[in-house]
Parts: sequence; structure tokens; C-alpha cells
Amino acid sequence: MGKRAEIFGFFYPGRDFAQHVEESQACLHDGKRLIWSNDHEWQATQNYIEDTDVVVTHLRRQGGLSMDILDLAHPNHPVLVRNYRISASEGFHGKFYYYSKFQAGETLKKNSAFCDTESGILVHYWRNYHLGLSSRPAFEEWQVGRALESDIWTNALYDMQDGGLQNKREEIGRLNSAMAWKLDIEPGSSRKITVFIGAAPTREMLYNKMRTAGTENVERMMKKVYDEQTGWLAGSRRITLPQTEDNSREELTSAFKRSLLTLSLLSDPEEGSFVAAPEFDHDFERSGGYGYCWNRDAAETVLALLSAGYPDFCMRFFRWCRKTQMSDGSWFQRYWLDGSLGSSWGNFSFSTQMDETGATLFAMDRYFRSQQPVARTAFLSEIWPSVLPATEYLMRRTAGGLHDPCTCLWESYKGTFTYTNAAIYGGLTGAADIAAAHGEHELANRWLTRAKLIKEATVREFWLPEGYFARGRVDDRLDTEADASMLGAVVPFGMLDADDEKEREMILSMIRTIEKRLGVQVNSHIGIKRYETDDYIEGNPWVVITLWLSKALLTLAGSAQRKGDEEECRSMRAEALEYINWALRGTTSTGLLPEQVNKHTGRPAWAIPLSWSCALMIENLIMLDELDNALLMDPGPI
Repeated sequence: MGKRAEIFGFFYPGRDFAQHVEESQACLHDGKRLIWSNDHEWQATQNYIEDTDVVVTHLRRQGGLSMDILDLAHPNHPVLVRNYRISASEGFHGKFYYYSKFQAGETLKKNSAFCDTESGILVHYWRNYHLGLSSRPAFEEWQVGRALESDIWTNALYDMQDGGLQNKREEIGRLNSAMAWKLDIEPGSSRKITVFIGAAPTREMLYNKMRTAGTENVERMMKKVYDEQTGWLAGSRRITLPQTEDNSREELTSAFKRSLLTLSLLSDPEEGSFVAAPEFDHDFERSGGYGYCWNRDAAETVLALLSAGYPDFCMRFFRWCRKTQMSDGSWFQRYWLDGSLGSSWGNFSFSTQMDETGATLFAMDRYFRSQQPVARTAFLSEIWPSVLPATEYLMRRTAGGLHDPCTCLWESYKGTFTYTNAAIYGGLTGAADIAAAHGEHELANRWLTRAKLIKEATVREFWLPEGYFARGRVDDRLDTEADASMLGAVVPFGMLDADDEKEREMILSMIRTIEKRLGVQVNSHIGIKRYETDDYIEGNPWVVITLWLSKALLTLAGSAQRKGDEEECRSMRAEALEYINWALRGTTSTGLLPEQVNKHTGRPAWAIPLSWSCALMIENLIMLDELDNALLMDPGPI
């Protein structure tokens, strides 16, 4: 949804496919011209109702005309409820239109549409995708037209311009449609119109769902959604961040809740997978697309949800992993949410992303260690058939210590990388922990020995005298460009130990190098970009990267606290909080975390919301909360 409540995506039956809308928004006709809801003449504000996924958009323009839009998903059916309230301090006489250009099944050319005036529903359909529009009160005029420049007589978009629709009832081809209501608003009064947009596999099911939703009271729907979502949030870990000098406690708590709600939205509740972001680059014009599940992103996501008090996401995801695992034991670059292979440039052993497999094993072990003994035993018996082949896959591809050539996590380079080695290290140590618990001590020792070899080789081959890890080896040459993914050696995979004095110095040196060489000043503070020559979407700083850095600083702060060095702990904490606050300055008005922040404007950029960004925000705030509470409780050295 855009900031003026125009709809850009309507995903059904899953969060990844299909996307059935090209255009869908309201407009007014004042007797002379159309006033679209996304016109820049409107002053727009938009926010979520606190602790819910209900969106409120306020539009105001000169002359006292306003439009307030309440958007919520029906609690039981795939129906979007759009409640409009049009107010006019000086009165308004004209029409209210709702215009749509659907692409049922993601095809524009072969749709069919009809308007059933007796049932009060307008339907676009193709094969087993049926999209319906209905309203309360019932629409008074309609048009089912062809969205062609050569067919201006039936085109609903052109038909709206003179203030009257032709009431054409059915058409096939490249289609659009409009519904209309007459508006006679006296000065100081208002008019309410509710539009319902639903989806179903058959016409009969669509009618039933739309009829049910259309007869329900919007306020009661709202209450049910509110109760369900606030109740779900009440089950989360409670963070009690102390009030700080920057007075940010409420903002941080709000970000924690919003990130949880966003991850819930991006998760497939049946499959257990997560879409990285709602797809927005459908033709892959500037990227390879985002509407897929990457094991690497999802592994950090389920661990964040585990830390926040939602372990069920882990179990669903790992069952999905069992289903999607490749015959060689690895996981593919990315998947559709149902587990089928996603569009990829990682189809060969040299082009796959081995960190996906390492990250998955690492997450499995983290979840395993969090469980009570009885739950551990059950999980172990279920997951071991995946752990064994996945770990042996990593063993085969790290015979020399460093991993075989593959694609980096950014999908930009092919070679051998610090981050990928760290992910494999985390996967092997995690698998060794699971194997030992399973009684497979010989395997555990073998895997742990390999992990240590990988760590030694990575430090020996890639640690530079300048005090940071090289990206890795690309085209058989050492690539010394500073790449923030070197932080994977610390977070999340823990290849370097902050409690080891020498490795602590390495971590701090990496952080300072990244700050110096990858820092970008935006919104009067520093965000971190991926690597020095990054030109993807102009080389903006990334929320994920910046929150990796803050997480590394909090890791150092925790180590300092355990050693009793409160001054060092507070210093690292303060630095980390600056980066967390930087990420929050780049959110949308509704609090959604993007992938990037535009380095020129400071506005959220590219993929919005990004599950990976939300996961890292949750992890950072939990670490900050634990650290702050430890500082409050710790009386210091005696």
C-alpha cells in the first residue's frame, strides 16, 4: 500500500504468489474533474493503529475536503476491508469512484470480468483466481471495460472522467473496472462507504466470502482484529528498557512490537517459510526479486522470534527445511513459500550459496539448545535425518579448510568468502552439538575438528595486517575490499569469541574499519553500506548491515560487562544505540523497516518491509534490554 492508500499488491493465495493488482484506489469527481486519492494535492498522514496491522490513512486538501481510510484484513477470510469517510467543511456534490485494474493470476491479457448487480458484486477472474469487489452501501453505477488506449469508449478509466459510467456488465481481455456512488455532502458533514476486495478459487466460494464479510459490522471486525493481535503480542518476551537520556524507550518498545507483527505478516503460517519482502520488482528490472524465502534470512528471522518468545516459528520452519532439502543435503538459493524452487542464478555447485546450509544448521542447534530435555529428544529424532546429510555436504565442500568456490551472500561475486566460511563454521559447530546429544560422538568430533580447521584457515588466509577480514578470494585473487559481511564472523555465527582477548581486539578492529570505510552520513548520523564499491540502488546504507554492526557492539558490551568493565560496557552500548536509532529514523511513517535508507533523502528505500531488518531489530533490542538490566542489577566490583 502506498502512503496515500493506493494498493500496489494483493497477494493470494500466498504471501509470494499471485499478485493480482496493477492499480486499485479511490477518487472523487467534483463535477469537473477526477480527484485521485494519490494526487499530491492531498496532505497525507498514515499510521498503524497501535499494536495492530490496521492501517489508517488521513488525506486533507485545501477547501476543507478530507478522506479518512481505514484498512484491515478480515480476521477469517481473504478479504480486504476498506472503510472510507469523506468529509467536506464547505460541502461536496459529485461522485465517489473506486477504480481497479486487476491482473488475475498475474496475467493481464486473458482476464474475464462481470458485474452481478443482483448480488452487488463485480468480479475479475482467470482460471482458479477470482477477485471480487463489493460495497456497503451497494454501488450505484459500474463499468467493466477494456484497459486499452484504442478502446476509449469502454475503458473504465476514461469513462469516469465525465462523471458517469455506462454500466457495461461483462468483458474479456485486458480489463479494468469502476464502481460509483453519488455524493451529496452538506457543509460540515460526511459520508461513509466501505469497499470489500476478496479472493477465492471459485466463483461460488468468492460469493460466500464476500457475502459474509459484507454483512458484518466493521467496528466488530476491528475489535476482533485488535483483540487477536494485541493478545498475540502479549505473549512475547517483555522488554523493560530503562529510560535513557535520549528518551527513546517508547520508540524502541514500539519498534520491537512492530517488527514482531511484521514478521508474523511475512510468515506463511501453514508452510513455516518467510517471504523476504512483498514482491515489488515483478519483472526483475533492478534485482532478482524479493518475493521468495532464503534459508539464510529465515534462519536469523526464526532465531529472533525464538528470542522474543515464539518458538513455534522455529519448528514450522525446520519442518519446511526437511521438505525442501536437496538430495545432496544442501539447501537451494531460494524457494517459493510452498517449498518449490525459486527463480535462481544458483543452479550449479559453483554458483550455489553454501551459507544457506550453514545458517540453517546453526539455527537448528540454537533452537535445540533452547528446549527442555523432553522437547529436545523429540526435536532430535525429527531433525536428525536433515542434520546428517546437510553436515556431510559441508564436509565434502570444505576438504581443504576453506570452502569450495560458490556465490557470496550478496549474489555479486563467485569465490571463497569470509562470511560463507563463518556460516559453515556455525553450521558445523551446531551440528556437532546435535550429534553429541544424539550419541554420535565420533561424528561430533569429526565435524568440530573441521570447524576449527575452517576458522584457522579463514584467519590465516583472510585476516589482513590492516586489521580486518578480506572479503575472500575472488578469481583466485585475494579480494581486500572492505565488506561488512565480515561481521558474520561475530554475529550471528560466533566464529570469533568476544571473551577471548585477542579475538575481541580483532572484532573491534573490524568494527572500526567498517565504520571508517563503509559509513555513510544520512539523517545527520552514520549508516553502513555493504561494501566499498557497492552501486546497487546507488550504494545506499542498509538497515541489516547497520544493525549487524550494532549487534557486534552489543556483543562486545556484554563481554565487557561480564568482565566487570562497566565504563567499556556503557561506551559500546551507547555506540550500538546510535546505530539502532539510525535504523529507526529510516522507517516508514507506519514504522516498517526497509532494506535500505536513501543516502540523499534519508527516506526508506527499496524493499519495504524486509524480514531480515525486522529480525535484527528484535535481536538488537533484546540484547540491549538484557544488557541494560544487567547493568542495573550489577553492583560492580567490590
